[in-house]
Amino acid sequence: MITGNLYVIVAPSGAGKTSLVAALLRDDPGIQLSVSWTTRPPREGEVNGCEYHFVSRREFEHMLREDEFLEHAEVYGNLYGTSKRWITDARAAGQDVLLEIDWQGAQQVRRIFADTTSIFILPPSIETLENRLTGRGKDAPDVIAKRLASAREEMRHIAEADYIIVNDHFDTALGDLKAVVRACRLTRNQQLARRSTLISQIV
Repeated sequence: MITGNLYVIVAPSGAGKTSLVAALLRDDPGIQLSVSWTTRPPREGEVNGCEYHFVSRREFEHMLREDEFLEHAEVYGNLYGTSKRWITDARAAGQDVLLEIDWQGAQQVRRIFADTTSIFILPPSIETLENRLTGRGKDAPDVIAKRLASAREEMRHIAEADYIIVNDHFDTALGDLKAVVRACRLTRNQQLARRSTLISQIV
């Protein structure tokens, strides 16, 4: 029986994680992105069920009491969580699943799924990270300062990851990310399950 791989991607804000994940999902239909639940209000253009499942804090806290989340965290006053049942069902169906979460969420996921593959995306320098955050033109200086402080805290947990990718050149970083996915699909357990018919014939 094939169990889908579970990938957790962690990165500080401004490291380019979202763009890399979008490109990976575009090029690899075998991976499905987990859509998180959140109490944050939707931004312009966001659709419920696509970017996030948007719920009230009361609904989120009810789901939390019912132990429906694989991981959850509070970020900038908003709650975020990943559906435990959805992840379990998708993997049982042989679907590879990817989570975009912070280091706290990654720790929670690894405690439940020991076979999680954890990938950390790093910026090429702290100066580049600051320039990317400033260049967005969306946040006030005090917000940028908070995001930089949060980024430094995030990067202190880099040693917890299985793989580290530096996003200096986008195409290179994307190639590295695809290489990790390909390597995980070639592990002994994955190949014994995916190639069981062939292996039973020749061994």
